Amino acid sequence: MKEMYSIFVEGIADKRFIEQLLEHIFHVPVLPECVIKTDGCTKLMSPATENTYLNQMKRTSADGGINLVIFDADDDFNQRRSELLAWKERNHVDFELFLFPNNANIGELEDLLEQIIHMENQPIMDCWNNYEQALGKIDLPWRNGEPLTLPAKKTKIYAYLEALVGKSKSEKEKIKEKNRDYLNRNHWNLNAEALVTLTGFLQKHLA
Repeated sequence: MKEMYSIFVEGIADKRFIEQLLEHIFHVPVLPECVIKTDGCTKLMSPATENTYLNQMKRTSADGGINLVIFDADDDFNQRRSELLAWKERNHVDFELFLFPNNANIGELEDLLEQIIHMENQPIMDCWNNYEQALGKIDLPWRNGEPLTLPAKKTKIYAYLEALVGKSKSEKEKIKEKNRDYLNRNHWNLNAEALVTLTGFLQKHLA
């Protein structure tokens, strides 16, 4: 694995996941300072904060290292990719780009996480999907036909883990994004087919 690299991600959940995925792929601990939380695309490209990330990218490149940006595609893959590549060109920095969930489709980290749960735990997700479908059928008169708001995808992942951990306070702490154990084979499958594209991206640029 390369000694010099900087990986820019959006949030705490992304940082934790990428750090542990790298450990799984390369079998070495990852220095926390190598995976940098930016708080999202807006913060990365904001005139008030962008210099922090630009300077880091330039230092990494100057030292012979590589920069990776791993963000969510959100609702428009092509737009998000175009925005980031335009920012890259405008500021004369060098980085390789990957957008969750698979560098091709719309979505976010949570879409990928749903695809890498341990297959024996799928009934938990099936139960949640039935819950969402049931919510969609509820018609409350005072809402004048407006459907109920479905829980965010992050809530779905929280619920998945909460069903698996114990009831004590220390066990509940394991649900939090900063504490999740993606190396726990009873919860996650880091060899899942859904991870092939991301794993290949990381191996290509960091091996």
